[in-house]
Amino acid sequence: MNMALTHFDIVTLDSPNTNELALFWAGVLELHEIEREDGDRWILLAASTGHRTMGFQRGEHIHGSIHLDLSCAVENFDDERKRLLKLGAVETRAQRSESYGRIANFADPDGNLFDLCAYIK
Repeated sequence: MNMALTHFDIVTLDSPNTNELALFWAGVLELHEIEREDGDRWILLAASTGHRTMGFQRGEHIHGSIHLDLSCAVENFDDERKRLLKLGAVETRAQRSESYGRIANFADPDGNLFDLCAYIK
């Protein structure tokens, strides 16, 4: 059996109203904010255990859509990116390095957006 190297890490909601949405879901799921970038461009919530749970990213909201983040070890990033492309993912922007690690943005065959992230611990 071939084991996938990526795993589900976080559900990200794209919204032009990240503050309001983060406050709503924090209340609903009893989460707390653990990270914020560029004012309200990126807000991350977590459970009391500190496990990353839900993110809010400033962007265009498409009714009914959810944006998934998949993660892998930094040393597996290049192989995982190639594997996703081979499976039919379409890269929507060039892979890059950010302060938190490496990221590649994709769309699945139906156009649903998702990211591959390799977080620096």
